[in-house]
Amino acid sequence: MAKKANPIQFFREVRQEVDRVTWPTRRETVLTTVMVFIMVLLVAVFLMVADQVLAVVVQWILGIGS
Repeated sequence: MAKKANPIQFFREVRQEVDRVTWPTRRETVLTTVMVFIMVLLVAVFLMVADQVLAVVVQWILGIGS
């Protein structure tokens, strides 16, 4: 059976864990954010092109493109 948690001890342990965290620098945060936006843009363009290609293929198969 789990022993009853002491709230004061819990917050002490949380504080110790927070002190161990390696926080990113401002530069790292900005670079990571920029990279995320670039990847989102690339994926959006890829999906747009794939959607257009599939739309053309489906129209060709169904014979409604002419």
